[in-house]
Amino acid sequence: MESLMKLLLWDIDGTLICSGRAGEHALIRAMKLEFGVDLTIDPRDLAGRTDTYFFGRSLKRHGLSDDLEAIHSLIDVYLTHLPEELPKRPGKTLGGILPLLEQLADREDIAQGLLTGNIEKGAQLKLQHFDFWKFFPFGAFANDSHLRNELGPHAIRRASDFHQFEFTPAHTFIIGDTPYDIECGKVIGANTIAVATGAYSIEELESHHPTAVFPDFNDPTSFLNLINN
Repeated sequence: MESLMKLLLWDIDGTLICSGRAGEHALIRAMKLEFGVDLTIDPRDLAGRTDTYFFGRSLKRHGLSDDLEAIHSLIDVYLTHLPEELPKRPGKTLGGILPLLEQLADREDIAQGLLTGNIEKGAQLKLQHFDFWKFFPFGAFANDSHLRNELGPHAIRRASDFHQFEFTPAHTFIIGDTPYDIECGKVIGANTIAVATGAYSIEELESHHPTAVFPDFNDPTSFLNLINN
């Protein structure tokens, strides 16, 4: 069975959960408290970007330093507000995700991890809020790089170390709801699965030519058939 192991790397926001824009509100509060700036956010500007990229761009857009010290200061304040925002917002797990994750977790031929633009601690806070953190023992995060296209090798390396099995991009599936998820999978030669539960439509996602596109995971049959092949 081990020789057939597949690696599934999941995005978080718009793919596994909707936080009710808790992260955005935490960032708005952090920018105001730390720098006195009233930040406005277009959700599509944030979708698929890493926290470190977007935080730096937000600072620069308001004429502030976007060096690492400034970004890390903003992240620290953001992480103090995120646990307060999560219970206040109308967040939810997305259709079909929980039973699908539970089913996959029971399979010895499947490894599951994260490939997300969230800072690792932010990812943990969001997923613990929905009791999903337990499904993902490793991942790649915005801490690893501000460029999403550089995250794939980090995730594969951690998966290989955790499972003591050499995963390859050909047996890796990167799953997300934006064109950036598709692109970061293609860069390393992985399979790419797009789901239209975020800010992008099926048609928009199809135009980037992923391996497959699904409207959601309420009926996981086609998804499971794809990863079983």
